[in-house]
Amino acid sequence: MILTTTQAQQLATQIKYWGQQLGFQQLGITDTDLTVAEMRLQQWLAAGQHGTMDYLARHGTRRSRPAELVPGTQRVIVARMDYFTAPSPVNTQKTTDSIHAFIASYALGRDYHRVLRQRLQRLATQIESAVGAFGYRVFVDSAPVLEKPLAVKAGLGWMGKNTNLIHPQAGSWFFLGEIYTDLPLPIDSEIPNHCGNCQSCLTHCPTGAIIAPYQLDARRCISYLTIEYRGSIPLDLRPLLGNRIYGCDECQRCCPWNRFATITAEADFQVRHSLNTANLIELFAWNEATFLQRTEGSAIRRIGYQQWLRNIAVALGNVPPHPEIITALYSRLTACDDSLVREHIEWSIQHLTATASL
Repeated sequence: MILTTTQAQQLATQIKYWGQQLGFQQLGITDTDLTVAEMRLQQWLAAGQHGTMDYLARHGTRRSRPAELVPGTQRVIVARMDYFTAPSPVNTQKTTDSIHAFIASYALGRDYHRVLRQRLQRLATQIESAVGAFGYRVFVDSAPVLEKPLAVKAGLGWMGKNTNLIHPQAGSWFFLGEIYTDLPLPIDSEIPNHCGNCQSCLTHCPTGAIIAPYQLDARRCISYLTIEYRGSIPLDLRPLLGNRIYGCDECQRCCPWNRFATITAEADFQVRHSLNTANLIELFAWNEATFLQRTEGSAIRRIGYQQWLRNIAVALGNVPPHPEIITALYSRLTACDDSLVREHIEWSIQHLTATASL
């Protein structure tokens, strides 16, 4: 599609306005040059720091070269939607000795994939109604896309030392989505990095997964271990998980820039089923039908029931010993026929017994 400079600028302004009407807090536009990000990705993969996430290497350069993934792509429209909700006591207390379950804030509400995808599709349809048919494709964690480097280039924030995107007025509690398009829109400028000398995320990471500024070893990351990793959690890392059963917000909770985060008004991101105050023993007692019912429409469902039990078993082993906890573990052990879950339950019983004898 051919647009004059004035037309392209007017359309970009209109797109950002429409995006805000659809509930996005910010939109930015960038080109497709990800040369530096591609080099860093290849180095990270070569070091094996992606763990078992083989899909990150599966698509070759299509992840870092948008026009290879979607031929004809000239620009990427990147959208930001904030999800921060009022913190509960579980989100502010120590996560090493609580009987309450800790679930990452982004997963307490509805699955963001569907929410953002629908809004971005509505935005694309609105653009089409204004300019006619054009080439585009919508993405929300659904294909090989380097969303954070694209967001940096689009001016939505800088890459923090914890490898999360940080915006000076919004912190890092937000989701990203993209529209790859053949429209020749004007691009936005990057904003400066303001991490400065801060080391908070490095010193607060429970497992030392942030091995250096801007370097994350996923194999040690609690979010990876509780969500992406399907196997036996390494013995030396289990005590460090505390009561975290799905993800970890520690490097965001300690980030000074998140004092500027505002509470979302998005109804879909509000806490469901009181998961922000859930009791580990209560969650451990769920059968599979209850798990599927309570996690319907939630990102949590993607880990499956057995991994859910695995994670909770480890968390129960990390809280102060109590007869009720031991009873819950033995009860589940008796009925469990999954070897992976049994292994983690047995570890928890042994760990609690050893702790009680100290």
